[in-house]
Amino acid sequence: MSRADNSADASPAPPSYLELRDLRIHFPTDDGLVKSVDGLSFRLDRGKTLGIVGESGSGKSVTSLGILGLHNRRNARVSGEIWLDGEELVTAPPDAVRALRGKKMAMIFQDPLSAMHPYYTVGNQIIEAYRIHNKVTKAVARKHAVDMLGRVGIPQPDRRVDDYPHEFSGGMRQRAMIAMALSCDPELLIADEPTTALDVTVQAQILDLMRDLQREFDSALIIITHDLGVVAELSDDILVMYGGACIEYGSTDDIFYRPEHPYTWGLLSSMPRLDREPTERLLPIKGTPPSLINVPPGCVFSPRCPYADRTGDRAATEVPELLETRAGHGGHGGHGGHMVRCHMPPAERRSLWENDVKPMLETT
Repeated sequence: MSRADNSADASPAPPSYLELRDLRIHFPTDDGLVKSVDGLSFRLDRGKTLGIVGESGSGKSVTSLGILGLHNRRNARVSGEIWLDGEELVTAPPDAVRALRGKKMAMIFQDPLSAMHPYYTVGNQIIEAYRIHNKVTKAVARKHAVDMLGRVGIPQPDRRVDDYPHEFSGGMRQRAMIAMALSCDPELLIADEPTTALDVTVQAQILDLMRDLQREFDSALIIITHDLGVVAELSDDILVMYGGACIEYGSTDDIFYRPEHPYTWGLLSSMPRLDREPTERLLPIKGTPPSLINVPPGCVFSPRCPYADRTGDRAATEVPELLETRAGHGGHGGHGGHMVRCHMPPAERRSLWENDVKPMLETT
């Protein structure tokens, strides 16, 4: 029986908790249209973690704000579909999306000092978030705030609940932000650079905390970062973004041990390694990320790709499709397999990885 016949007979996969379909988020400016997110699709189930990685300006944070409905529709053109637990959010009224924030979905922002209000105590901000979605007295909400601060590891929570954000250290502010995000037991949690500007000891504590809390609440979790070490620690699947689009998607093992896109190879080669003595300097990706106003024609990575000449003029003229290169693990809640957006044939990519790129990484 053919693969098509098999797929026809198979029962349809159950709907994922979160699904993006061809999401586009563009911003009109005086200089032109900024295509921050341009045709992004993925799925995520409850209890699973998706890591989204890429350089600054690749569209990671714009995607997360789009999921939460935080873009001003007067300044942003949002199209495609965002499905959250069976509800479509792109066409939903703003009030309906606002009602879902905190209860169904929440976000840990990159800079908690600027994300939290400086004029209100940390406790008051958690209390307000909790009372919006729960009909309880202020005293009950305060006790809940103290409990949440204690659960995220803040010492003396009954006293620190009355402190202001500036009175917390960077790591404690991040813990307070996590407590606020989890105060209403959200089913989707998005963490945007959750360990930026934290020392390595605090980073490890925050990652352990997020893993434990996700296990407790069975939340779907999205980790947005440029730090491959963070996604290796937490993620089931990894989505690599470049120029506003997904260029590679797969399980964590796929991305770290069987990557097939030259950009992913570049990210891996520029990552410091602690498991061996370095013999040479890190190998950065040459060139700069593309302008999202003047996106290169063809493959968006072609101006920086050392293998672009292997496909003739296709790299410069034809946009590659995101295609499955290996059948997946059934999907931890993503595309369902290992997907790559590249003109080079899969066999050629695998040969380059095994014979050229991987040996080079193992000696640097």
